Amino acid sequence: MTSPDIPENLSYTSDHEWIAVEPGAEAPAGEVRVGLSSVATEALGEIVFVDLPAVGAALTAGDACGEIESTKSVSELVSPANGTVVSINEALTDNPALVGEDPYGEGWLFTVEVSSLGKVLDAAAYRAENEG
Repeated sequence: MTSPDIPENLSYTSDHEWIAVEPGAEAPAGEVRVGLSSVATEALGEIVFVDLPAVGAALTAGDACGEIESTKSVSELVSPANGTVVSINEALTDNPALVGEDPYGEGWLFTVEVSSLGKVLDAAAYRAENEG
């Protein structure tokens, strides 16, 4: 098995979510995508159901905001930021497997208007946390 791809231009949480914010950057203006890292999708295996937060929901960094179910387990989705959900990836309703097939592209989960970021890691720190 190859090691999971971890793009350098994203920020990550210890709970395996990514947020499309350059590492070290402040909370961006406008909405940004949130997804599940390839580390998590490889561990989960085949993803069969995704329960995303409602559009308009207020998110708190570090708090559960949904669930992802695979053939192996059910895991909580944890918000990487404080903010408001702007949109969800409607394609996942019919094809939740997209999360595992293309975690940084078509498998994104939702977008959020960020008021502040939670504790996020750059790719190197995230990789180091998940080695071994």
